[in-house]
This record gives sequence, C-alpha cells and structure tokens, in this order.
Amino acid sequence: MNILVTGGAGFLGRYICSELKSKGHEVFSFSRNHYDHLDEIEVKTKKGSLLDVAALDKALENIDAVIHTAAIAGVWGKKEDFYNTNYVGTMNLVDACLHHKIKYFINTSSPSVVFGKEDILGADESISYPKKYLTHYAHTKAMAEQYVISKCSESFFALSLRPHLIFGKDDPHIIPRLVESARADRLKVVGDGQNLVDVIHVKNAAHAHVLALEELIQNKNISANCYFIGQDEPVNLWSFINDILVLKGQEAVVDSISFSRAYKIGYFLEFIYKLIGIYKPEPPMTRFVATQLAKNHYFSHEKAKKDFGYKCILNTKEALKTIV
Repeated sequence: MNILVTGGAGFLGRYICSELKSKGHEVFSFSRNHYDHLDEIEVKTKKGSLLDVAALDKALENIDAVIHTAAIAGVWGKKEDFYNTNYVGTMNLVDACLHHKIKYFINTSSPSVVFGKEDILGADESISYPKKYLTHYAHTKAMAEQYVISKCSESFFALSLRPHLIFGKDDPHIIPRLVESARADRLKVVGDGQNLVDVIHVKNAAHAHVLALEELIQNKNISANCYFIGQDEPVNLWSFINDILVLKGQEAVVDSISFSRAYKIGYFLEFIYKLIGIYKPEPPMTRFVATQLAKNHYFSHEKAKKDFGYKCILNTKEALKTIV
C-alpha cells in the first residue's frame, strides 16, 4: 500500500514509518521540512503544512491510507496555535482524505483528552471527556479526535489511538525535560509519590498503530472506535522517573511538595505568564503538570488487545535499557 504518515520524521512517526517499510509498504512522510534520517530508511518526504489545503491535496494523491501523528504537544502556549494545528489541521486532513476517497485513517490522540483533575484508575474507553481542560493541547486533541470519529462512514474507516507518555531512545520530550529539571534542581516529588500511571515505549506505540491499520483494513467493524494503549502494567510514576534519572547519571528525586501547593503555584504562574504574555519558555509549574505528577492516571488496554491484538513487544524493564 501507499501510506502517508503525517509527522513521519517525529519521534513516534519515524518508528511507524520504519515498521511499515519493514512490511513492504511504500511510505511517505508529510512534514514542513525534509529530514535525512528518513532517506536512510527510504521514506519519501512530501513537504507542507496541515493548514495548507493545496499541499495536503497534492500529498494525498495515490495514497491508500493515512496515519496522522502530527500535532503541537505541550503544556503551555497560545490557544490559537494548538487550535489551528491540532484541530483545524486534522479537519483539513480528514476532509482532504474524503475528497481523495482514502478509506483508512489512523489518528494519534492522547489519554489527556479524558483527563480533568481527578484520579483515573483503570478506566476503559467508556470514560467521558471532562467538562474542563487544564491545557489547550488536551482540549484541541479531544476536538480533533471527535471530528475524526464523526466522519466515519461506509466509505471512510478510522479509529483513534491514545498512547500514554511515550518514551524511548532519542525521546525529544519527556526524558530531556526530566534530566534538565533534575540538573537545575527544579524537580520535586508532587504529592505522596505513590501514584500509578501508564507509559508506553515508542516501539510499542508504533507497533500498535501498524496493528490497528492492518486490522482496520480487514475488519471495518472496529471503525469509529478509540483505544487506550500502554505498557502491560502501570508504573509508579516517581520510581519510573528516578529509574530514568539514574540511568542518565542524575540523582534520584527525594524532595517533595504537596499537590495542593504545587497546584496553587501552577495557577499563580499561569496567571502571571498570561498577564505578561509569556508563552516561551513555559512556566516551571502549571496546574496540568501538578495534576499529572500527583494523580493516578492509568487505563484498561483490553479493548485494543481484543479488537486488534495489541500486546507489548518490549516490556518496561527492557524498554528502560534502550534509553541509555
């Protein structure tokens, strides 16, 4: 098949491209720039923006399926930036797929779309979207996910995957932030340090996307569904963070701060940053970060196992070894 991966040069996207290539597909990456590391695995780049309808129209010529990973991620930033890329960009892409009569579409979402302020303990996909979001990222990803699902029909088959806290070698997000914060002595345990969370190694996340696409082609009944995916079991967040820090040559975190205090600090900093108009760098603490660091947030993966045979190809112990 001819498969287009939006954000194919990104952390998750390149692993998806690599696995698709190993299965004999012709793979194209859609991104703003050309990246040499994709040339090495013979993935061709189609340049453009999700907001450029003409570029999307050209990129989708002769494409059979799309895996959509491109997005703006982060806990802080301008609302319009998240809205335009994550929501409007996804709408443009879906509409262009419909125009080109592309049947198969895999959307990369996030468990953040169902995260408000309360603990989530083993919830399945029946969990509702929250009434209020603490980040523009989570809100716009939820809007995008709902748009994708709303467009499913007898001629357009799509589903949405929700990988949680993707990590691995060359991770540009989670691990560098942790190491940087630890070096600057800014990292503290938030809450009691006993909270359990889902994480997922990038190879498992990529594998899930490929499995989902393969099953969707064979079994269109799974269209219009959302799926949580993660490692086999949730991890203690602070033990996991400390394992990473030690592997990266840093000391484990021992100092702590209460959730209520961290949340209040985050609220205050958000207010000041908005008042002054600071969007880069992000505040050292936000309400969302405080909540993510202190609360339980892990999910059931039974639906993904049942519907498209998802299972980890790399367990957590083995996965941690890959980041050294």
